[in-house]
Amino acid sequence: MLHQVIKQFGLEIDSLTEVEDSHSSTVYKCTLRKGQNVFLKIPYTKLKFQRELEAYEILKGRVSIPEMLDYWSGDDECPGAFLLSELKGKPLTVEDSPTVAFQVGVLQAQMHTIGPPTNRKLSGIQNEFTNWSDFVEQQFYSFAEDVKNVLDPQLYTQAIEKFEQMKHKLPSPDGPSFVHMDFRPANIIVDGEQVSGMIDFESVRFGSTEIDFTKLYRDFLSFDTALYKAFHEGYNSIRPLINLETVLPFYQFIDAFNSIGWCKRRGIEKHAVFLEENLARLKEFIQQQN
Repeated sequence: MLHQVIKQFGLEIDSLTEVEDSHSSTVYKCTLRKGQNVFLKIPYTKLKFQRELEAYEILKGRVSIPEMLDYWSGDDECPGAFLLSELKGKPLTVEDSPTVAFQVGVLQAQMHTIGPPTNRKLSGIQNEFTNWSDFVEQQFYSFAEDVKNVLDPQLYTQAIEKFEQMKHKLPSPDGPSFVHMDFRPANIIVDGEQVSGMIDFESVRFGSTEIDFTKLYRDFLSFDTALYKAFHEGYNSIRPLINLETVLPFYQFIDAFNSIGWCKRRGIEKHAVFLEENLARLKEFIQQQN
């Protein structure tokens, strides 16, 4: 498949390496014979390809993202592929400064200002906003089928009960907005003190912004109050940030629960560390309930 994609784009490649931490597609960093770095991305499914394609078309010129140099709609063997420019820098880390955190807030808020297009029909990116609570519930109970095979019965029952209790306490959803659904440090590229942009749009939806802060808080904002404050200020410079204290506990809980299901689907041994992290988070949430 890789050979077919390279041939499709007519690339003359000097070196090629597979990118780690890409969970919904296969990604290769390619150095061309002219010295230019580009990325080849092959989504796992046709739907993920279509979402990514529509996202690049919607976000272009409005939010900092790679340039889509070319794409291929695929065939019976390949769901499709993208040829993307390189964003200069490396993924965001907790070592980055409040100056960077401010820009991350700006970047996310710019994305959240984008609503569903009125002049075109989308076939990949779904608008889940109208039935947002149903969407969240469907995702939760879909992963529950996998989680049930991992947790002991008592903990599983407690988790289901906690979800049913917490879901009724959410405020009205904020949107409809373009939500990334995987807005985490690995998908935010930073060059020194400058945020270059964001990547990976296989899971995007139009929905409520409240779901989009969980992974960023888990892996970045929670480590330093200065980062959280700067992010808050950056986001508010573009659009009002919702009261995260009212929604984060719920979404942190379902993130831990759903992540356990994700590990079961993708392979418990392969994702053992991530599984243990989320098991610990889930147990902590359950203990807080009791």
